Amino acid sequence: MRSVRWKIIAAGLVLGVAGVGVWQLLPEDGSSHGAIRVGTSDVVSSLDPAGAYDVGSWALFGNVYQSLLTIKPGSDAPVPDAAASCAFVGQKLTTYQCELRPDVKFAGGRAITAEDVKYSFDRIKAINSDQGPAPLFNTLESVKAEGRTVTFNLSARDATFPFKIATGAASIVDKEKYPAKSLREDGKADGSGPYTLGAYKAGTSAELKPNASYKGQGRPARASVTVKYFKDSADLDQAWNARQIEVAHREMSPAVLAGLNPGMKDLRYQASGGSETRSMVFNVRPGSAAAPLAVRQAVAALLDRSKVASDVYLGTVTPLYSLVPAGIAGHSTPFFDAYPTPSVATARKLLKDAGINGSVALGLGVNVRGANIPEAEELKRQLEGSGLFQVTVKPVEKWADFQKRYAAGEFDVYTIGWIADFPDADNFLAPLVGADSSMNNGFSDKHVDELITRTQSHSERADAAAEFRDLQKAVAQQAPMVPIWQKKDYVMSRDAVTGAQYLSDGTGVWRLWELNWL
Repeated sequence: MRSVRWKIIAAGLVLGVAGVGVWQLLPEDGSSHGAIRVGTSDVVSSLDPAGAYDVGSWALFGNVYQSLLTIKPGSDAPVPDAAASCAFVGQKLTTYQCELRPDVKFAGGRAITAEDVKYSFDRIKAINSDQGPAPLFNTLESVKAEGRTVTFNLSARDATFPFKIATGAASIVDKEKYPAKSLREDGKADGSGPYTLGAYKAGTSAELKPNASYKGQGRPARASVTVKYFKDSADLDQAWNARQIEVAHREMSPAVLAGLNPGMKDLRYQASGGSETRSMVFNVRPGSAAAPLAVRQAVAALLDRSKVASDVYLGTVTPLYSLVPAGIAGHSTPFFDAYPTPSVATARKLLKDAGINGSVALGLGVNVRGANIPEAEELKRQLEGSGLFQVTVKPVEKWADFQKRYAAGEFDVYTIGWIADFPDADNFLAPLVGADSSMNNGFSDKHVDELITRTQSHSERADAAAEFRDLQKAVAQQAPMVPIWQKKDYVMSRDAVTGAQYLSDGTGVWRLWELNWL
């Protein structure tokens, strides 16, 4: 999922606080203390699940809506949520069936039906928003509703499909309140999750109240939550220091993260997972300066990831040499294998052999957020330092505008983050470089698509290891994207709040319902 976008297996929880046992105190009712204030610089691009494929939107979706399946804290396997049970039918992995819980209902009181589920998936495909999750369901051919049973018919074997319907993309909406062929844009959300959405001010705040009728995998919410949205890391840091929030998650500045230590007063923190990634995405459409393969390969040959990690992020990120991060089954290092050290000579030869003389002018798009601008300036410095490129950094303030502009092909290259939607290497590859990629960069490759299909066909995911290695190598050769770094997921909270260790564990789920007052 794109992080701002963008949303794995948790490598474990590192709790940065003495007396960890206090995390375990879970009061039953926090209603008398008022709302817990949670700060983030992530952005909600849409309240409609058919119109968003980014971590900020999905974080809210997971609390207001339900999916058929979900992922429990510390687990890497989907479990029933709005469904009572789900399973593949037969051994072909092309038919998946779910039975709805008998007691699940929307917050407004209407029982959720199989028709609501079918409607939710059908409208995603029908609307096919440029910023929506349709690319995630590339194998979904049709949905059938009969009684309380929902049957998904797939166009090809897809062992990852259960993970896909455990994400925010599969949020169930009320067919009586959401248009079939257009996005809902009234600033409201009606779902069946642990919370109901009250007052919502885009880019500012979202007020969440416990949904008394919630039935699902998660525990019922005990405390109200107000999510506060901040423009950038500096504003989020300022709010934390001014005690205007009790919990902070994504994105604290590199300086704040680098300075965390267990002895800090009235602060608990955790670092989990390690699979948020960031990459350069090349516009390969005809007419783009990055369309020639040699240009993309030359950039890959010049990139000094260690300098980005140390000078921009103060050691809080780790250099990454594949779209699949270390710690995820199937990870390999094809970009390191091809370009083990930054080399001007290699880049110059690649361009010369392709008949490209003189410096190449590149427009680098970047969303103004966190350390993105210093990162872009470092990339510019590295590329221009070779004498082979002239880079113009093109900052864009608003996330929604940035999405529209890169989708329209306005940049030769842009930088973007990714947090996987589910714990499988497939999700770091198929939505990014497969057919109808969510990156909207014009890339399409038959061999890459064939390898993606083959990796998805293995019910035993370990059996896909060889194909994943081949797929990552093919991506490195074509270089539609060049990975830069991966990082852990940090959550900070005050002593007065418990449950923050469950808020996020790198699986793409934001568990606000776990928060409560001590």
